[in-house]
Amino acid sequence: MLTKQRKAVMAGINEMDETRKNAFRTKILERLDALDAEDDLGQKGQAVVSLDQQAVGRLSRQDALLSQSMAKATQARRNAYRQGLVRALQRLDEDDFGYCEDCGEAIAPKRLDFDPTVTRCIDCASG
Repeated sequence: MLTKQRKAVMAGINEMDETRKNAFRTKILERLDALDAEDDLGQKGQAVVSLDQQAVGRLSRQDALLSQSMAKATQARRNAYRQGLVRALQRLDEDDFGYCEDCGEAIAPKRLDFDPTVTRCIDCASG
């Protein structure tokens, strides 16, 4: 978290206006809605694979188990991304959004446009 003094100094340089904040908020909420829709589609792929050898051959069952495993891994990635989006909304509310958590400098707007969950500037992320 940035100190109030640091925020005050940076405010004159790179303060995000309300229009920009609302644009990010809208983008984040749209991505959360998209994740919810993907969750609904992915539920079938995570269903329990039955052991009925007569209905499904051994190789078909192995294929079904592999598909189930991939669906669960995809769900785990969606959950992690969802948590990042929720934290981004919290940072927007706390006026910490768009600032590096390591050095406190502003994160490049194009970087935030691409992924609003980033919390570090390119220098800190690559170092």
